Amino acid sequence: MRGAAALLTAGGLGHTLWTGITEPGTALAFAALVTVGELARRDHPDQDRRPAPLGSAGALAYALLGRDAGEPTHHGVLQVVAVVVAAALAGTVPHIARGHGPALDHVARRVLAVAFAAACFQPLHGSGRLTHRIGQGPYLVLFLVLLLGLTALCDAVLAAALAGARTGWPYGPLLRDELRAQLGIGPAICATGVVMALGVAVAGLWALPVFSVPLLLTQLSFHRVDAVRTTYRQTITSLARATEIAGCTAPGHARRVAALSCAVGRELGLSERELTVLEYAALMHDIGQLSLVDPVPGGATAELPPDEARRIAGLGGEVARQTGVPAEVAVIVERQADPYREQPVAARIVRAVNAYDDLAGAGRHPGGPLAALERLRLGTGHDYQPEVVECLARVLARGGRGRVVPVPPG
Repeated sequence: MRGAAALLTAGGLGHTLWTGITEPGTALAFAALVTVGELARRDHPDQDRRPAPLGSAGALAYALLGRDAGEPTHHGVLQVVAVVVAAALAGTVPHIARGHGPALDHVARRVLAVAFAAACFQPLHGSGRLTHRIGQGPYLVLFLVLLLGLTALCDAVLAAALAGARTGWPYGPLLRDELRAQLGIGPAICATGVVMALGVAVAGLWALPVFSVPLLLTQLSFHRVDAVRTTYRQTITSLARATEIAGCTAPGHARRVAALSCAVGRELGLSERELTVLEYAALMHDIGQLSLVDPVPGGATAELPPDEARRIAGLGGEVARQTGVPAEVAVIVERQADPYREQPVAARIVRAVNAYDDLAGAGRHPGGPLAALERLRLGTGHDYQPEVVECLARVLARGGRGRVVPVPPG
């Protein structure tokens, strides 16, 4: 996919430089809009998705532009790609200077999605077949909306494929998460792209700044929601560290369990929302130890008697509820020590990963990580779900989060 995007970019830039820019004023206006959209993009150095709503809407609008103030436009697919790529690169320079430039996968997706939309619209418009068959009325609007829906689907398919190739995670859950992500700000981007293209067709380039304002406000709202979520996660992480500060658990235990639990959850096909709940529960899984008079030696609960482990888990569920976390997080914390057949999936993951980290810790098991994993396999009759243990083994074998160990035969 990166190769296809690179070929499209080279072809677009080469063709445009060789033949010159058609309607340079229009191209410059849309290039400025895409550049401003990239400049307004919020840096997310720890996330794969780095949306630039205004830039995406401007690029789609240029790909679907057929008229400018009533006059037909004649730019083609290759010029659309060239203008969008050049403008996006100009807008990412400040981000690159701060060390937060977009990943190659993000750029490849942008190029391929815009090229798809332009390839579906520009040849039909340029040949006159689109105007002849559906005219300039409501059917054109419907056509553009459907085309943008296909473009969003194409983008989701590309994103899931790139993420699957990069991480090795199952493709189905990745595609489902990308489709759900499209339901966030995606409809606003598509609607703005359609309105911009139709507005410029009637009123000219003055429509661009007018229709950019609502999307900028929407983008600001999403930034605020993202900031709230980030603060909430930081709060839960701080609560999880309370057990380490109090000396109840080993340093870094909660973070290791959370990271490895999320990796196992992805291997099992959990959605993004389920992974978020799983991460919160894994971070807080030992918080019940703060209520103990006599701390557990070394903080390791994997080898405690079942009744004692369930008592500590119950205390943890009560503490979690008092902190105001979602009820499902508290349920997972509370039920992490139950037999796996009675647990929700997230609690099964937390229990297995917690036991692995407890048993594989330095000096806690004579056989080290490999023997700890084998110990979990021996407990699959009652304590640990076999599918969870095998997913944990696969994650560790290919160098996932946590300690890397080979998968023994059998």
